[in-house]
Amino acid sequence: MSICLPQSVSGVEMWKRKQRRVGLTSQLPGQPMPNTCFLCRCGCCKCPWNEGRMERSERQTCTKIESIKETGEQHPALDEMVDWSQSLEVMLQSPVGRDLFQKFLKSEYSEENLMFWIACEELKKETKPSTIVKKARKIYEDYISVFSPKEVNLDSQIRNDIEQSLKEPSSMMYEEAQLQIVNLMRRDCFHRFLNSPIYRDCLNSKNQKALTLI
Repeated sequence: MSICLPQSVSGVEMWKRKQRRVGLTSQLPGQPMPNTCFLCRCGCCKCPWNEGRMERSERQTCTKIESIKETGEQHPALDEMVDWSQSLEVMLQSPVGRDLFQKFLKSEYSEENLMFWIACEELKKETKPSTIVKKARKIYEDYISVFSPKEVNLDSQIRNDIEQSLKEPSSMMYEEAQLQIVNLMRRDCFHRFLNSPIYRDCLNSKNQKALTLI
């Protein structure tokens, strides 16, 4: 196939205008459109090169979606769930364990203790002074203040210490309060969680799956 190109400047301009009128892009004569092969200057979908490119794009999209699904469907192993029953602290270090525990606490309308613990852990990771001050005050307003609907149960001495620490907040200022709340959860709701359908059903499903693999 041969293309007759205009030789003069005025001829080039007329060629470009004609191309625009027929709905093509204003590429210079002899130049291929973007994402086309050297055999196909129109960029039509019938070009074998374009078909291959579209197939590769679809495969890459599918691969990305499958990868996201696999990441989002990760679950704890049976031995990990058994370890949770031995120690509340071990379970709190597991993101999946915390999520499951939080689901149980929501059913009892008592998730503020866990949320307080998580907020304190996030505060410990901060190093920027202005962020530490902001987060420390936010934790006080959300979980320590007597006016908060999410107030946690702390003794008066720890409350007084926290209020004094607010004058010069630090990332570790709630550590003692955290310990008291962990002890409270261990004595109270943690045992109910281990006997709850939320935990037992998940554990049994893991156990059944493990048996099928033997």
